[in-house]
Amino acid sequence: MREVMMLIVVLLPIFTGILLPLLSFRSKRAMWIYLEAAVCANSALVCRLLVAAPEKALTVFRFTHDLSITLRLDGPGAVFAGLVAFLWPFAMLYAFEYMEKEENPGPFFLFYTATYGVTLGVALSENILTMYFFFEMLSLVTLPLVMHTRTREAILASRAYLYYMLGGAAFAFIGMIFVLVYGTTSSFVPGGVLDMANILEKKDTLLLVYVLCFGGFSVKTAMWPFSSWLPKASVAPTPVTALLHAVAVVNTGAFAVMRVTYYSFGTGLLKGTWAQRVVMGLVVFTIVYGCSRAVKETHFKRRLAWSTVSNLSYILFGVTLMTPLGMTGALAHLVFHSFMKICSFLCAGAVMHQTDRNYVHELDGLGHRMPRVFLCFTVAALALMGVPGLCGFVSKWHLAKAAVECGEPLAYAGVAALLLSALLTAIYMIGIVVRAFFPKGDFDYGTIEDVREPGWRMLVPLLVFAALIVCFGLRSGPVIKMLEAVAFGAM
Repeated sequence: MREVMMLIVVLLPIFTGILLPLLSFRSKRAMWIYLEAAVCANSALVCRLLVAAPEKALTVFRFTHDLSITLRLDGPGAVFAGLVAFLWPFAMLYAFEYMEKEENPGPFFLFYTATYGVTLGVALSENILTMYFFFEMLSLVTLPLVMHTRTREAILASRAYLYYMLGGAAFAFIGMIFVLVYGTTSSFVPGGVLDMANILEKKDTLLLVYVLCFGGFSVKTAMWPFSSWLPKASVAPTPVTALLHAVAVVNTGAFAVMRVTYYSFGTGLLKGTWAQRVVMGLVVFTIVYGCSRAVKETHFKRRLAWSTVSNLSYILFGVTLMTPLGMTGALAHLVFHSFMKICSFLCAGAVMHQTDRNYVHELDGLGHRMPRVFLCFTVAALALMGVPGLCGFVSKWHLAKAAVECGEPLAYAGVAALLLSALLTAIYMIGIVVRAFFPKGDFDYGTIEDVREPGWRMLVPLLVFAALIVCFGLRSGPVIKMLEAVAFGAM
């Protein structure tokens, strides 16, 4: 029964969304109750799975002897699934108020809810074929969300999103084929699945394929030179961008890279090779590049999008260290960055929803009219900087510690990139806070007299996420201990 529950948590949100146009609701409130109840019920089922994990895998469909769509809950999958299950109900609650004035919200929530199930499919994938299947399905279900407003800017952004995702899929497909041909199994196995006795003469070829596969899956993390789609996608409604930039798409890309590095190709083949240096070099460059673009960006959400470009490469940096400590740091930042970034994006969305102001220079004085929103934003901003006492410091500390113990020259360069990134993050995040709370002396407060805080459906998620950023910063021990168990193969 527990094995079947894995399939249920994947399909329940998908069918909840599909049934939405077929059901007749007497009011939007009835629709909200239906959606929130379904999402909360699914999250409860995921929690039940995490407490009593099934011992066996569940094969949903078998193509051949070793090619199948199979679900299994292991350590990394449990971390990702638990994160998604916690964040989605709050994001859904926020979306109700954000989309309240929308005349026809049905199509939006159809894909928004289905994305939950598809993301869980990636988390629960037992083998590389299953992960690739859900990985590409995720591109399809999120594409309508990016183009939701149907403006010219949204159409262009959705085209760029589609082109990048298709290109990334092609390179990831190459990697999958080589794993299937030269691996002993298609399943994810700690240490990798390649048959080392049969690949000695093809080692350089497989290293090249790994680099291509890394790049293909990293398109979703917006690693340079595949970064431009992510800021463009911020044209989507904020509930979409918050999940795109914090959970559903970008973290899925990082999770997939983690899987193929540690569980398919294996660090025994990759560590110390030119392939490791190539991918680590790209990641270190992206950390600084994303922050630099964020400093120059004047649009509120696009600035946060460039911040995501940088921070997702923190996770990839931990992966490219190819050590258990590196994986611990990567998992820690995957979890903590999700809370920091979803909080900051939802704050930005609340400001834009309440004031219709989209640019940083338009935020002067708003902290006095929306103190709760900007207090939550300040907490997220300080955490992204890496201020001690907040969760961002914890994950950055573990990444830096892993890099120093790795001993690679590029790993030391990565530590320098982390420090430079912290400085640049302070510039582009605290600059927003200063404008909001301390406008210029001649600022006319009469221009913001009508600005009000958003309703409780927006405020509750913000306050919860800000509180957790602090709690994880002060009491990160249990979380880090669990992540270490996953990274060292004890879970």
